[in-house]
Amino acid sequence: MILAMPETMDFIPQTRFEPQGSSGSFVKTTLLPGMLVLVIILAGTATGWFFSQGKTSIPVNGQIGEKLAVAPGGESGGREAGLDDVKTFRDRAEGTLKYGGIDSEGTHHLERPGGTSQSVYLTSSVVDLDQFVDKKVEVWGETIGAKKAGWLMDVGKIKILE
Repeated sequence: MILAMPETMDFIPQTRFEPQGSSGSFVKTTLLPGMLVLVIILAGTATGWFFSQGKTSIPVNGQIGEKLAVAPGGESGGREAGLDDVKTFRDRAEGTLKYGGIDSEGTHHLERPGGTSQSVYLTSSVVDLDQFVDKKVEVWGETIGAKKAGWLMDVGKIKILE
């Protein structure tokens, strides 16, 4: 038995294999975005390096009458240091500054008349409180929540009274 072959091959699907994209398409979809990301990263790194080259040293010495360490934007004189921001630092207290907080709250505390129940526990990211230890001072700051301390203050400005 002889099988007859159809005269046309219409029933066989014809597929053409053509390249999916040209080299211009590769540049637009892969190479260009990659280069753009690289340029952005390099520009950010260069900008960070440029701005870090400014002067960052602040004179620190604990001598009264000389400059004391203070945060950028703050003022420092011989008897006081900190920021003059009465809107933010509206709470004030005075007493003798001592080392130590209470149960990890505060780095220093003010001893005031009336015993330990009247102590104000202090922390500060603006002023270096270590320079004022054992001195009678007035502090301005913002009261912050505490679990153990009766009064916990973030100090923004400090002034030596005696």
